[in-house]
Amino acid sequence: MTDDPELNQAEVRQYLPQSTGWDTAARSYLVPNTAILLGILFIAVVFRFHDITLPLVDAFSWRETSTAMMADNFQQRSWNIFFPEVSWTGPGPSYQGREFQIVSYLTALLYQLFGWHDWFGRMIAAFFGLVTVFSLHRLTALCWGETHAHAAALAYALMPAAIMIDSSFLPDPSMLALVTLGVWLFAKYWAGGNGRLLPLATVSFSLGVLSKPPGLAAGAVIFYLMVCWLLEKKWKPATRVLLSGLLSLAIIGAYFSWAIYLGHSYPPFHVAGSGYIWDSGFWTFFRNSFYFKSVWNTSVWWFYGYPFMVLMAVGFWMPPRPTKDPKQRALSAIPYVWLAAAMVVYLAAAREITSNPWNYHIFHVPFAMFCGRGALLLATLASGTALSPAVVLRSICIAVVTLVWSTFPLIRTMKAPIAMNGKLLGEELARLARPGDLVVAIAPEAGDPVAVYYSRARGWVFPPGGGDVEWSKFVADDATAIAQLEELRAQGADLFGTAKNAADKQDRLFVEHHDGVIDYLDKTGTKLVDSDDLLVYRITRP
Repeated sequence: MTDDPELNQAEVRQYLPQSTGWDTAARSYLVPNTAILLGILFIAVVFRFHDITLPLVDAFSWRETSTAMMADNFQQRSWNIFFPEVSWTGPGPSYQGREFQIVSYLTALLYQLFGWHDWFGRMIAAFFGLVTVFSLHRLTALCWGETHAHAAALAYALMPAAIMIDSSFLPDPSMLALVTLGVWLFAKYWAGGNGRLLPLATVSFSLGVLSKPPGLAAGAVIFYLMVCWLLEKKWKPATRVLLSGLLSLAIIGAYFSWAIYLGHSYPPFHVAGSGYIWDSGFWTFFRNSFYFKSVWNTSVWWFYGYPFMVLMAVGFWMPPRPTKDPKQRALSAIPYVWLAAAMVVYLAAAREITSNPWNYHIFHVPFAMFCGRGALLLATLASGTALSPAVVLRSICIAVVTLVWSTFPLIRTMKAPIAMNGKLLGEELARLARPGDLVVAIAPEAGDPVAVYYSRARGWVFPPGGGDVEWSKFVADDATAIAQLEELRAQGADLFGTAKNAADKQDRLFVEHHDGVIDYLDKTGTKLVDSDDLLVYRITRP
């Protein structure tokens, strides 16, 4: 319970008998709050659907095009959702151990109905982002009241990281939307809601974790509320929750056991995700300070910027005033429980999360709640909670600062089309390919399958990767690279293409580092394209 008098009155009204007078008062209270929520959702729509047709060439293109390939293969090869397949490891089958493919499967259904458009995946993700905005709003209202709910939902709607991830062809938007919805439904059930909310919450939360394992962190909130019931000796509802939780974990465990088996059973023997503390060892993480330098750089220059970081810090440090109601006190701790659990996930998977920053998405619900709290504190400083001209002016200033110094510049940075030459290469390969041709392609970032994706063919990234093979770094010498190319030719590779700005993670340009490979192709292949940006050969059969 907060010190907001309007919220307290609304909570009291929940437990009073229905009457015409109270109904009228409730409507007068709910209508403006509903209008505000709709306004926030509209703002979220504007930021997530702006430039929604951008090709998959932004900062996340590597992961986006892999997800997009799985959608292609569902529609073109098999609708079995338990066999996700990429197209960058040869003719296939190229099944991989992946998350439960909700976003890619829904996108495949849209392809089937309306034809192929590369931005359909972004659109599906953006709709899940709107579910997160709504669920976050209602969860915050339960924890801290309607005013904080408006501020938190608006913070999420404008947060650069949330906008970027929610408008990218990734599984993470579905994960956060479904686990947030599940946690809100469960919190509502815990606070005295209808018993039907528990199975709905269980299904939603389970699907969210199946969409992406970091969603499991949000389950700490459910466990925490169950413990609160146990402390109150409410054995019956706690038992129901425990059984629901065990069923959820059994389903999640069964699916990911299958995913690991699938990834280990088919070439290139790839299971998504690496860099966990049990793989690298505690001391490796410790020597690298748990990669917090990378967290800081990502936070400042990509995901949040200083304005949002200040709001988060203020909101975290100064939570709403505790109340006498034990139930409301328990609910008010939810953001802290969620954040603590997300930190545990981070500490266990720091290398993976910092290498693939969309995994930070699980943090964005508590971050948005703290941002909203911080913004309210600064806006109402020395003014109480009254909506005075000073409060309005401060709120406008906070919004302008966050937009100008965080949202606009950081979104522009993350959405920059850095892989555009990879798309152009893919389209050139599509133009040159004959039916059934297999391609070998090097995008501007070595290992990025964007060129294979836009070729609309199957083939390989170069150097070929998967499993434990490092495919974002060129091999040391030309002889090894030529041997790799010969192996791909023996497997049926027909076209070889590279963007002339293609470089590996050590910033070595392919055309310079492997000029011997190009000389070899000049002798053994047929040069089809040699432009300022692209180089394409037809590979002669052995």
